[in-house]
Amino acid sequence: MDQAQSLRQLVSNKDTILVPKDGVSARIITVCSGKGGVGKSNFTLNFALALKAMGRKVLLFDADIGMANIDVLMGVSSKYNLYHLLKREADIGQIIQTGPGGLQFIAGGSGMDELFSLSESDLNYFTTQIAQIADTMDFILFDTGAGLSKETLKFISSADDCLVVTTPEPTAITDAYALMKVVHNSFPETSFRLIVNQAGDEREAKATSDKIRMAASRFLQLDIPFLGYMSSDAHVVQAVKKQVPFSVAFPNSAAAKDVQRLAQNYLAADSAEPSKVEGIKGFINRWLKRK
Repeated sequence: MDQAQSLRQLVSNKDTILVPKDGVSARIITVCSGKGGVGKSNFTLNFALALKAMGRKVLLFDADIGMANIDVLMGVSSKYNLYHLLKREADIGQIIQTGPGGLQFIAGGSGMDELFSLSESDLNYFTTQIAQIADTMDFILFDTGAGLSKETLKFISSADDCLVVTTPEPTAITDAYALMKVVHNSFPETSFRLIVNQAGDEREAKATSDKIRMAASRFLQLDIPFLGYMSSDAHVVQAVKKQVPFSVAFPNSAAAKDVQRLAQNYLAADSAEPSKVEGIKGFINRWLKRK
């Protein structure tokens, strides 16, 4: 049985059939923030939708331990989550849910706690399952918890890229820099890109990014690319109340246009640095090395 047929069986209960790519690794992206309340999960969801709208195959993985809410933001009820996969009550095809715009995602739930204490046999099963679906994707996004827990550090340092979301608030700026400092000191090969959310205008966004980038350059000898910003937009709050992604509920809003631009910026940077992609194999190898 060839790989394509196997994957069709795995996702036979889905409306969209995933077709494996030819030898191309999915880029693994972790999205994080130094503190809560900066709009990280909202950004991650709409960023994933923007990439998908541009023709990329995207899998969104809610990796926020204890506070998983991606499904809530989409107004989608998840029958299965990671817990069911780890307990072998469902396979990878069954736990992948479909949200607005056909976006495929894996809900976190209680299974995230168990992911970090798996036996060797269970870990092998998990990685085999994830590897099967990763071969069909262009991007896998992990939305992690706010702050820097041991578990979040594992995700950040194992991914191909880490998108750090902050706001112009002084505490958010300080915490974003502190997060990157700790990660860089432990895993200097980690690749960061900075996003400023809830900015009043472009000038405020640039001033915010400059503060972080200058401190990182001076004290860490680290150049952190500024990917772009998202405007402070009342439509975002309205969309959360509706439980519909803001880029779907209000496609002409400033926030929706901003996240589209951010996705375009990321794809441009991605195509400029294809050699950096190690995909799911690199992610798993690094994951296993982290204590």
